[in-house]
Amino acid sequence: MEPTAVANRLSEHLLRPLKSLFVGKDEVIDVMGVALVGGENLFLHGPPGTAKSALVHEVARRLEARSYDYLLTRFTEPSELFGPFDIRRLREGDLVTNTDGMLPEADFVFLDEILNANSAILNSLLLVLNERVFRRGRETRKLPALMVVGASNHLPEEEALRALFDRFLLRVHCGYVPGEALGAVIEAGWEIEKSRRGVVPSCGLGANDIRALQEALPLVDLQPVRPAYLALVARLRAGGIDVSDRRAVKLQRVIAASALMCGRMAAQVSDLWVMRCIWDREEQRELLSSIVQETLAKAEPSATDHPQAYGAAAPDPQALARDLDALDAGWEAAVPGVAKDQLAALAARVPWVQQAEARNSLQEKVEALWRKAGA
Repeated sequence: MEPTAVANRLSEHLLRPLKSLFVGKDEVIDVMGVALVGGENLFLHGPPGTAKSALVHEVARRLEARSYDYLLTRFTEPSELFGPFDIRRLREGDLVTNTDGMLPEADFVFLDEILNANSAILNSLLLVLNERVFRRGRETRKLPALMVVGASNHLPEEEALRALFDRFLLRVHCGYVPGEALGAVIEAGWEIEKSRRGVVPSCGLGANDIRALQEALPLVDLQPVRPAYLALVARLRAGGIDVSDRRAVKLQRVIAASALMCGRMAAQVSDLWVMRCIWDREEQRELLSSIVQETLAKAEPSATDHPQAYGAAAPDPQALARDLDALDAGWEAAVPGVAKDQLAALAARVPWVQQAEARNSLQEKVEALWRKAGA
């Protein structure tokens, strides 16, 4: 089967049904789709009760693949994730891990509250996330994991945990749905409860199908978007958003994955929507989204665009106000070019604010900052 046909089946028989079940989670589901096809790790961030775990568990139920999930605590030991030593082999003097049913044998891995990881398992997890390798003593084996999803209610503060967080190429915020959608959420949640009592609704795709998609990624032509991609990376770096060389290289996989999910073997500028998902801190999300959307807006809309290409949520006026106030307070100490870039990016978001009163107030803040900049 052609890669685009497999990708279309994944979209129609896995992602689309999930969107009907999980109200208001389209972005999370689409990001999970490109992360899966791209073979990259995904970090879900959000408060408790926002369906992070439920969504990942439903994906695992519908894929015909071996799955593994675990809730980490500060006291989680390596054997809880990777398996205990094989007692029979230990008696013979061999340190061999019994991995039956554990993380090293899974195709789809979910680690809830992953930022609770302690020093005892940190190095092993870094190898799993970065190299898909399990190493314990003299024992080393390649892992079959297609992707690893991590989730947490908070972002990392310790240096060691920031290194772990960095291994998740894509990050997506999973928040509460608006109040007007609560009725639909309650109804959909009851449908999920009923479905769990019946036959698991498989999407008809297994681990080997996903591997075939991942192996087809190098066949996607990225040349049409390379100039725009390079310009966007440079713009993000100038705006204070860290995009390392390693990350810039790896992001090409999810850009190619977005193209495949749209039935194309060539990328287009709209596939750069995935760049919205590389934030490190909460306060970067609005700025990052605005810069990426400016790039997307320069391209002509196409019927083959990914559904998330122009699906960014309306800006949060309170967040915009905080960002503008922070920029104002630090203007004198800021690098002039960087400050102006940040202001331009924030200003581009203001017209999208839905409430007229908030929009006008924000526009006044923007104009005052432009006057300060001498523009």
